[in-house]
Amino acid sequence: MTWPRAAAHLVIRTYQVTLSALIGRQCRYFPSCSEYADEAIERHGVWAGGWMGVFRICRCHPWGSSGLDPVPERLPADTSWYRPWRYGRRRPFTCDEGR
Repeated sequence: MTWPRAAAHLVIRTYQVTLSALIGRQCRYFPSCSEYADEAIERHGVWAGGWMGVFRICRCHPWGSSGLDPVPERLPADTSWYRPWRYGRRRPFTCDEGR
């Protein structure tokens, strides 16, 4: 694990054992938003995974969807570092998405 990924993991883990432990699990998705961000950063790096985590947190609100929302195995084909808005999922997860 590179030092930026390790630093991001430390920040997320600190949040999980402090603030999240005090207020309880409030996320509408599985895995939770912090678990999603941690896995996305581990799988896709700090830049892409961090943006994926930000977009996930933006989707997690009372009027948003809920349920299973795993981290994608691969980044979408039309992404590049200078277009971070392409990293976010804008539609709900479906069972046949992997086909």
